[in-house]
Amino acid sequence: MENSRRYKILIADDDNISVILLTNYLKNIEADFIIARDGEEALTLFEQNTDVDLILMDIKMPKLNGLEVTKQIKSKNPHTKIIAETAFAMVDDEKKAIEVGCDAYITKPINGERLVTMVKSMLGV
Repeated sequence: MENSRRYKILIADDDNISVILLTNYLKNIEADFIIARDGEEALTLFEQNTDVDLILMDIKMPKLNGLEVTKQIKSKNPHTKIIAETAFAMVDDEKKAIEVGCDAYITKPINGERLVTMVKSMLGV
Protein backbone atom coordinates (compact mmCIF):
# COMPACT_ATOMS: atom_id res chain seq x y z
CA MET A 1 0.00 0.00 0.00
CA GLU A 2 1.30 3.43 -0.93
CA ASN A 3 0.19 4.96 2.38
CA SER A 4 2.37 3.79 5.27
CA ARG A 5 0.04 5.12 7.98
CA ARG A 6 -1.61 2.54 10.23
CA TYR A 7 -5.26 3.29 10.99
CA LYS A 8 -7.32 2.56 14.07
CA ILE A 9 -10.84 1.25 13.41
CA LEU A 10 -13.42 0.63 16.12
CA ILE A 11 -15.95 -2.05 15.22
CA ALA A 12 -19.06 -1.87 17.39
CA ASP A 13 -21.04 -5.04 16.68
CA ASP A 14 -22.45 -7.72 18.97
CA ASP A 15 -22.47 -10.40 16.24
CA ASN A 16 -19.25 -12.45 16.03
CA ILE A 17 -19.79 -13.44 12.40
CA SER A 18 -20.22 -9.78 11.41
CA VAL A 19 -17.00 -8.84 13.20
CA ILE A 20 -15.13 -11.63 11.40
CA LEU A 21 -16.56 -10.58 8.03
CA LEU A 22 -15.82 -6.88 8.59
CA THR A 23 -12.21 -7.48 9.61
CA ASN A 24 -11.77 -9.90 6.71
CA TYR A 25 -13.15 -7.40 4.15
CA LEU A 26 -10.79 -4.75 5.52
CA LYS A 27 -7.70 -6.97 5.83
CA ASN A 28 -5.84 -5.10 3.07
CA ILE A 29 -6.15 -1.79 4.89
CA GLU A 30 -3.32 -1.32 7.37
CA ALA A 31 -5.41 -1.05 10.51
CA ASP A 32 -5.65 -2.08 14.12
CA PHE A 33 -9.16 -3.16 15.02
CA ILE A 34 -10.78 -2.48 18.38
CA ILE A 35 -13.90 -4.58 18.98
CA ALA A 36 -16.88 -3.53 21.10
CA ARG A 37 -19.66 -6.06 21.74
CA ASP A 38 -22.31 -3.61 22.95
CA GLY A 39 -23.10 0.08 22.94
CA GLU A 40 -21.70 0.82 26.40
CA GLU A 41 -18.43 -0.89 25.55
CA ALA A 42 -18.26 1.05 22.26
CA LEU A 43 -18.57 4.32 24.17
CA THR A 44 -15.95 3.28 26.73
CA LEU A 45 -13.51 2.12 24.05
CA PHE A 46 -14.00 5.36 22.11
CA GLU A 47 -13.26 7.38 25.26
CA GLN A 48 -10.08 5.31 25.76
CA ASN A 49 -9.10 5.64 22.07
CA THR A 50 -10.07 9.14 21.00
CA ASP A 51 -7.66 8.85 18.08
CA VAL A 52 -9.77 6.26 16.21
CA ASP A 53 -9.87 7.00 12.51
CA LEU A 54 -13.20 5.32 11.81
CA ILE A 55 -16.05 3.55 13.60
CA LEU A 56 -18.22 0.83 12.08
CA MET A 57 -21.38 1.12 14.19
CA ASP A 58 -24.06 -1.55 14.29
CA ILE A 59 -27.41 0.13 14.91
CA LYS A 60 -28.99 -2.73 16.91
CA MET A 61 -26.81 -3.55 19.92
CA PRO A 62 -27.38 -4.47 23.57
CA LYS A 63 -27.24 -1.88 26.37
CA LEU A 64 -27.09 1.22 24.14
CA ASN A 65 -28.12 1.18 20.48
CA GLY A 66 -25.78 2.47 17.80
CA LEU A 67 -27.77 5.65 17.21
CA GLU A 68 -27.46 6.70 20.87
CA VAL A 69 -23.75 5.82 20.91
CA THR A 70 -23.23 7.83 17.72
CA LYS A 71 -24.95 10.88 19.25
CA GLN A 72 -22.71 10.70 22.30
CA ILE A 73 -19.53 10.20 20.28
CA LYS A 74 -20.35 13.04 17.89
CA SER A 75 -21.07 15.36 20.84
CA LYS A 76 -17.53 14.64 22.12
CA ASN A 77 -15.83 14.73 18.71
CA PRO A 78 -17.94 15.78 15.71
CA HIS A 79 -15.09 14.92 13.31
CA THR A 80 -15.10 11.19 14.14
CA LYS A 81 -16.06 9.25 11.00
CA ILE A 82 -18.86 6.72 11.61
CA ILE A 83 -20.39 4.22 9.19
CA ALA A 84 -23.73 2.86 10.41
CA GLU A 85 -24.50 -0.76 9.62
CA THR A 86 -27.68 -2.74 10.17
CA ALA A 87 -29.19 -6.10 9.35
CA PHE A 88 -32.73 -4.95 10.04
CA ALA A 89 -32.99 -2.09 7.59
CA MET A 90 -36.22 -0.14 7.89
CA VAL A 91 -37.26 2.59 5.49
CA ASP A 92 -36.04 5.54 7.57
CA ASP A 93 -33.06 3.87 9.27
CA GLU A 94 -30.59 5.55 6.95
CA LYS A 95 -32.21 8.95 7.50
CA LYS A 96 -32.13 8.46 11.30
CA ALA A 97 -28.48 7.36 11.17
CA ILE A 98 -27.45 10.42 9.16
CA GLU A 99 -29.51 12.72 11.43
CA VAL A 100 -27.64 11.57 14.56
CA GLY A 101 -24.29 12.08 12.87
CA CYS A 102 -23.33 8.95 10.95
CA ASP A 103 -21.28 9.81 7.88
CA ALA A 104 -22.45 6.82 5.83
CA TYR A 105 -24.79 3.85 6.00
CA ILE A 106 -24.51 0.25 4.81
CA THR A 107 -26.90 -2.67 5.17
CA LYS A 108 -26.17 -6.29 6.05
CA PRO A 109 -25.40 -8.60 4.47
CA ILE A 110 -22.43 -6.32 3.86
CA ASN A 111 -21.23 -5.94 0.30
CA GLY A 112 -17.46 -6.23 0.80
CA GLU A 113 -16.48 -4.13 -2.22
CA ARG A 114 -18.87 -1.36 -1.25
CA LEU A 115 -17.58 -1.41 2.33
CA VAL A 116 -13.93 -1.22 1.27
CA THR A 117 -14.69 1.66 -1.10
CA MET A 118 -16.58 3.50 1.65
CA VAL A 119 -13.84 2.96 4.26
CA LYS A 120 -11.04 3.99 1.89
CA SER A 121 -12.95 7.13 0.98
CA MET A 122 -13.47 8.05 4.65
CA LEU A 123 -9.81 7.38 5.47
CA GLY A 124 -8.56 9.21 2.39
CA VAL A 125 -6.68 6.13 1.21
